[in-house]
Amino acid sequence: MKKVYKHANDAVRQIEDGATIMVGGFGLCGIPEQLIIALVESEVKGLTVISNNCGVDEWGLGLLLKKKQIKKMVSSYVGENKEFERQVLNGELEVELIPQGTLAEKIRAGGAGIPAFYTPAGVGTEIANGKETRTFDGKEYVLEEGLTADFSLVRAYRGDEMGNLIYRHTDQNFNPIIAAAGKVTIAELEQLVSVEELDANQIHTPGIYIQGLYEGEQEKRIERRTVRMVNEK
Repeated sequence: MKKVYKHANDAVRQIEDGATIMVGGFGLCGIPEQLIIALVESEVKGLTVISNNCGVDEWGLGLLLKKKQIKKMVSSYVGENKEFERQVLNGELEVELIPQGTLAEKIRAGGAGIPAFYTPAGVGTEIANGKETRTFDGKEYVLEEGLTADFSLVRAYRGDEMGNLIYRHTDQNFNPIIAAAGKVTIAELEQLVSVEELDANQIHTPGIYIQGLYEGEQEKRIERRTVRMVNEK
């Protein structure tokens, strides 16, 4: 059985200043909302955060950014956060931008124990500066290294007491690979169930990758609401 935390603050208490953390989610979808809030309240600082994006100004990782708890951000998209832009322009935040597919593969490789791989993405651009390149079948590729983290924070729809996780819909984009790439992975669950309640054929992340569980409610905010006008008949 995995460690089940009653409070989100207890779940992240072991994360210290200067840690490297991975955070699951895609936009605001599938982010570990309560664990992020607990990190804000812990006032831990100097974090290197690896995540697809940095949330928005008042939610998700944007809350950590607002409190200046993030030292470096490694991500593929940062366009929804004005505070992010301000800190970068003022030299307050270090940023490493990576093509989204490359970022996903770097995380997946790290979790699989693969130290590096070659990819055509970024060849001939600033992304390839200082990196080894090789030619295969007449096409040039750049060497990218796998990514791991001290801690991974993910969110799942359901999880059992052994740490087996099931994600919903877009939550599957980054959460499964991030869960495997952390030395310590804490999962925020919408529903914590007993072992026999999950179908083994539906499990996305096996419990061997998970060290702690926290069951909490999520607001599930929408990053950008778009509506379509309907012509009146």
